[in-house]
Amino acid sequence: MKKYSVGVIGATGMVGQRFLLLLENHPWFEVRCLAASASSAGKKYRDAIKRWHMSAPLPEKFADMVVMDASADKEKIASSVDFCFCAVNMAKNEIRELEYAYARLECPIVSNNSAHRFTDDVPMIIPEVNPEHSEVIAAQKKRLGTRRGFIAVKSNCSLQSYVPLLHPLKKFGIRSAAVCTYQAISGAGKTFETMPEICDNVIPYIGGEEEKSENEPLKIWGGIENGKIIPAASPVITAQCVRVPVSDGHTAACFVSFEKKPRPEEILKAWADFSGEPQKLNLPSAPKKFIHYFAEDNRPQPALDRNTENGMAVCAGRLREDKLFDYRFIGFSHNTLRGAAGGAVLLAELLAAKGYFN
Repeated sequence: MKKYSVGVIGATGMVGQRFLLLLENHPWFEVRCLAASASSAGKKYRDAIKRWHMSAPLPEKFADMVVMDASADKEKIASSVDFCFCAVNMAKNEIRELEYAYARLECPIVSNNSAHRFTDDVPMIIPEVNPEHSEVIAAQKKRLGTRRGFIAVKSNCSLQSYVPLLHPLKKFGIRSAAVCTYQAISGAGKTFETMPEICDNVIPYIGGEEEKSENEPLKIWGGIENGKIIPAASPVITAQCVRVPVSDGHTAACFVSFEKKPRPEEILKAWADFSGEPQKLNLPSAPKKFIHYFAEDNRPQPALDRNTENGMAVCAGRLREDKLFDYRFIGFSHNTLRGAAGGAVLLAELLAAKGYFN
């Protein structure tokens, strides 16, 4: 595999910082430029970041890199890299136009943002679940008039805690599902120091999360028709999303009903046997075992299980029959690794392996 030159747009934020930790020694990707807002432009990276949020130290190889202006320096950035990761904190319409601008400059964008998740020719990919959606990129490039520029996005971070667990069960005919997600404060770009109101508290509302949790899975499970991704019509999903005093890791309490109710051992076998294209391709960031089931009644837990397979696995536990639905279980994933920067890096590896950056 050739070494690709990479840019990180939105490098000073929490997700941008996580990107840099993941890319510090990446075997395929070499960071060549860092970009952020105009207020950070021209500064060394160590001086541009207001707060380093990661537990691991700031990699020295990036500390003295000069931050570029993500908007004013688009042409220079686009011409200097093979593709960019994007994790900017801007209004959704501004993100949409910024990502389009880079794509039209022939710079592919792998986005952590939500602005293009429902653009019908932009693939929203969980690499183990719907890698085939990359095929819509050809139609997107035709619409944009580009040779190699395009946008691909990862899904909302909370989905990683339950959609990968529902996916292997679709063969039993999922009729409906209900999920309550208990989401860590890093999902809001916060720490306990910057979000003191979460201590000894639960906040029962996260703006836009329930709509994303109910609708994004349907696009992920949709099909491609005439160069567009058509969302699946089912299953019906209802969601409630809660912010909890946890640093990293989203937990999901999931309830599911089937057209043909499987036995518990069939569900456990479906999870144990499931792997996807990242595992077959042996991508650098892919977990060796995608789904980990814990038989203990008190697992998975964020404090114990968030770093399973370097934070890239999905964990499950407490599978039981339910009085209203057929079954209930607990799902869990690391929201800034599998759910954000790590998921985007894995998506980029998948696209690289398929030749989309060449």
